[in-house]
Amino acid sequence: MSNLSAQLSAQLRCPLTGSTLIQHGDTLVSTGTGDNGETYSYDIVEGIPVMLAPEATVIPAKTQG
Repeated sequence: MSNLSAQLSAQLRCPLTGSTLIQHGDTLVSTGTGDNGETYSYDIVEGIPVMLAPEATVIPAKTQG
């Protein structure tokens, strides 16, 4: 698992929502949501966050039911 420094983490923003990111294991997860309530995650590869919008993993919004 790659831990990013607190200083670097504080500077990073989701390229799709502009929100801050929280590290979960080897991924960064957006704290904001897209137009349909989805969030996005980005892989950390060899200690480098891959912050390209086309590479984002979409996490669908939770449905209420």
